[in-house]
Amino acid sequence: MTASDPSLAVRVIPCLDVAAGRVVKGVNFLDLRDAGDPVELARTYYEQGADEITFLDVTATVDERSTTYDVVRATAEQVFIPLTVGGGVRSADDVARLQAAGADKIGVNSAAIARPDLVGEIADRFGAQAVVLSLDVKRSSRTASGFVVTTHGGRTETDLDAVAWAREAVERGAGELLVNSIDADGTKQGFDLELIRLMRENSRVPVVASGGAGAVEHFAPAIAAGADAVLAASVFHARELTVGDVKRELAASGAVVR
Repeated sequence: MTASDPSLAVRVIPCLDVAAGRVVKGVNFLDLRDAGDPVELARTYYEQGADEITFLDVTATVDERSTTYDVVRATAEQVFIPLTVGGGVRSADDVARLQAAGADKIGVNSAAIARPDLVGEIADRFGAQAVVLSLDVKRSSRTASGFVVTTHGGRTETDLDAVAWAREAVERGAGELLVNSIDADGTKQGFDLELIRLMRENSRVPVVASGGAGAVEHFAPAIAAGADAVLAASVFHARELTVGDVKRELAASGAVVR
């Protein structure tokens, strides 16, 4: 498969995990704590130079769906970069509603695992560029690649080989892979570079690396391993790093940044 194009600008993407209209953050998806107002944080990151914003509705219950639409709508009115929204998307009609609220790309995860045809249905109606396959991945000796797809924030392992599932989803129409390492998530020990390399070698679409960013020097190795974009949450929410800090470090490493 194709490698990432070194002439393309790499993207820095703050991620906002949203529950009940507030941003939350934990370690390995556990012990969630409040991290602020999503619209205010998104605007801050936009002003810092973020290339995109990702919202993940981590509870995604039916009664909170309207809250998510409100957050997306309010953000789109103030933040003029692409918004990716995931969590609880089960149909092409859900995608239509989120796009009407201001989302540019839609992340699908559990619903696509349960019904893989969903990926193609969204791609056929809205284009592959609108479909982001979100993968929560753990190391496992049970699969050929050494990585297994999980659901429920990493608590439930599926029988899917992460690399094989990513490849299938791209064939079905996914235009981007958001690859989150559950093992690294929230640990601030760095991205899982082996996982990034495997996904890059097996995918012809952009790969977004997620999970593990804890210091400014963690981002360039992820790009070197093949990521087209780097996504982080806690280091930005805790004001340990700004988007500008990350971009300066990436530029110093030779990466092209906007």
